[in-house]
Amino acid sequence: MFKKSNKTLTANILNRPPAEISDHFVMGKELGKGQFGVTHLCTDKKTGEQLACKSIAKRRLSTKEEVEDIRKEIAIMHHLAGHPNIVTLRGAFEDKQNVHIVMELCGGGELFDRIAARGHYSERAASGLVKTILSIVDYCHQKKIIHRDLKPENFLLSNKREDAPLKVTDFGLSVFFKDGEVFTETVGSAFYVAPEVLKGKYGKESDVWSCGVILYILLSGAPPFYGSTEKQIFNAVLKGNPDLTGEPWPHISDAAKDLIRRMLTLDPLKRISAADALRHPWVAADKASDKPLGAAVLKRIQKFSAANKMKKLALKVVACNLSREEISGLKKMFKEMDKDGSGSITYDELREGMRRLGSPIPPEQLQQIMEAADVDNSGTIDYTEFITATMQMNSVEKEEHILAAFKHFDKDGSGTITVKELREALEDEGMLEPGDIEQIIEQVDTDRSGTIDYEEFAAMMRQQQGAPEKPRRKQGISSSYY
Repeated sequence: MFKKSNKTLTANILNRPPAEISDHFVMGKELGKGQFGVTHLCTDKKTGEQLACKSIAKRRLSTKEEVEDIRKEIAIMHHLAGHPNIVTLRGAFEDKQNVHIVMELCGGGELFDRIAARGHYSERAASGLVKTILSIVDYCHQKKIIHRDLKPENFLLSNKREDAPLKVTDFGLSVFFKDGEVFTETVGSAFYVAPEVLKGKYGKESDVWSCGVILYILLSGAPPFYGSTEKQIFNAVLKGNPDLTGEPWPHISDAAKDLIRRMLTLDPLKRISAADALRHPWVAADKASDKPLGAAVLKRIQKFSAANKMKKLALKVVACNLSREEISGLKKMFKEMDKDGSGSITYDELREGMRRLGSPIPPEQLQQIMEAADVDNSGTIDYTEFITATMQMNSVEKEEHILAAFKHFDKDGSGTITVKELREALEDEGMLEPGDIEQIIEQVDTDRSGTIDYEEFAAMMRQQQGAPEKPRRKQGISSSYY
């Protein structure tokens, strides 16, 4: 069958005449990297305004779906224009090598950084933040859009001022929806994903669950569902039942806990909507307690934020080292194993596929692979589960990728990452906040040498991202950029 070449596929992504971005903007320093491209600071030649430009390399796009995803992201940002808490799209340009998405610059850092930097943090402050987040989600849902990847890292402050507005970013996984439409693709981030997403049948209610997880973290400093691996986290999510009895929950108001229960209701049909959550007394009355939540909650939030940063930067390095062949190779491998074209792989198909690849696996090990990859416990592995599991195996756990990420930090090649090297790496990405270095060293430097060696770094990479220390339960109770 005839297959379109990469050049044909990406010849005219935006369906408009090509335009040189250099005619309109001056490109500045790099702000971040991802699998498909890089984000730079840029300056509008006419106004002098500083903006952010995400440049997506066409050569990295190998499928029609990836091209459509770019068109969809731009269309969604256009559709959501006008809300004060949604990052504004300023333009999209295309040349022979790249698609450039220009948007407003959010230079004030991530949501949790602001919280950790403040000495005073209370239920009232958390209530105000959640009110903003829910207003964004309600607006998206009114506009028939599901965000699908709501997490603290995607909420940025527009500038460093104390009154800087909060902005939601990254609509790369977002979709348009129709009333009653059901989605099946497993997307999102482990701590924040809704149970119905893991089961492969969900709608806009999944965004409210993610908001509930964020609220839980805002009040306790730790996620409600946790584990050292994604499989453990997913199992906890599917069971539900967040702990609202251990510390600090005895000191949190009943109204706040009531809203959390309503947002983290397992049945999406019984879950509170974003619009109704905005009308909940804890949010609407603006009378939440202004009493400080305490140093322990602040410290946990800071730890959670800091640990995620080092791994996030390391994963960027890994993503940039993945070749197009590696990514497309995973897709090809799935199709070859899925002999009946059902869209999922059975135990027998996996066994036969591994045998054909020259990698026969013992039955007990094969069963372990099936159980680890089969997130929704259907007895088969669908395409998304396969890609997630094999990307983990072929990138994050692939020795050369971990080593490349380690070398990114270990600038002098000494075999250890010093405090100075860690600080410089995070500063270069604009990711450093007060207290971050101490928190990262405390969590990753297990032998307490004051530096991070390769073994400690690799252990961090293989753990679930930023899994924080969970507050103890009461005795007797069962247990980026853009």
